[in-house]
Amino acid sequence: MDSDPESALVLAYDGGRQIGTGLLAQQGLRPTTAGGHVAVTRAVIDQFNGRFTGLDALRRRRNELQYPLYPGDLVESHEAEAAIATVRGFLVDASALLPSIGFFTER
Repeated sequence: MDSDPESALVLAYDGGRQIGTGLLAQQGLRPTTAGGHVAVTRAVIDQFNGRFTGLDALRRRRNELQYPLYPGDLVESHEAEAAIATVRGFLVDASALLPSIGFFTER
């Protein structure tokens, strides 16, 4: 985190996205490449009553870093630390949700 905060933030986001993908898999759902990262983000935010809203901010920040509009956009270690803390919270929430998640059915 201190030596490469940008990578730490991107990896934290990837961990959060994988948590979201795991929740969807528990429901029998699988994201496709058509919707990409946005589809996973929107699905977990919408299906779990906004509990994972922070994932969208991490996704947008990751996009800024991976596809910069201007040179020199830097990540400070405190920003990476906050991202990691957010994703740790996702893991706690997802672990609590897993026992009650069944297969997704349209209503």
